[in-house]
Amino acid sequence: MGKVLKPADTLLGPLPAVLVSCGSISKPNVMTASWTGIMNSKPPMTYVSIRPSRKTHDMIKERGEFVLNIVDEAHLTALDLCGQLSGNDVDKFKKAKLTPKPCEHLTAPQIAECPISLECKVHSVNCLGSHDKFLAEIVGVYIKRTYLDEHGKLDPLKADFISYMGGHYFGIGKYLGQFGLSVQDEEDK
Repeated sequence: MGKVLKPADTLLGPLPAVLVSCGSISKPNVMTASWTGIMNSKPPMTYVSIRPSRKTHDMIKERGEFVLNIVDEAHLTALDLCGQLSGNDVDKFKKAKLTPKPCEHLTAPQIAECPISLECKVHSVNCLGSHDKFLAEIVGVYIKRTYLDEHGKLDPLKADFISYMGGHYFGIGKYLGQFGLSVQDEEDK
């Protein structure tokens, strides 16, 4: 079984599909991202890579904070919708039926419907080319109680999180849909 050499590409994956929230409770913003992950454990550090042309990019750069909200299968359409629309044109929280909820350490809101939310304070911004990487310290974590085991730790077997690779969404062990599924019916009309 051989491999075929292809041009350099972003084929690492699957990656977590998350909702990045920023702004404030009164003026929240949210975007879909999958270029995120863990960078360090002590202190806990994460990152998200965002194009400078995105509204979320400027809001995070200005405020120095954001929340990574891990999405479950029940909110796949909201995840996809927030990746299809611009916060310059529409209130994505309202359109996706998401609820901004206060955080303990940030003014940025978490998303009430998401089972896990990571409060993040920006440590540095690296301009990489098409995207800027926001390296951030995780300063607080919220986890839905039903995702915890008897010891209070995350039980990944109870999780139904979403991942993303090559324009497609996946659940744990099953295919869920394709990028654009939330607007597909509208385009067919």
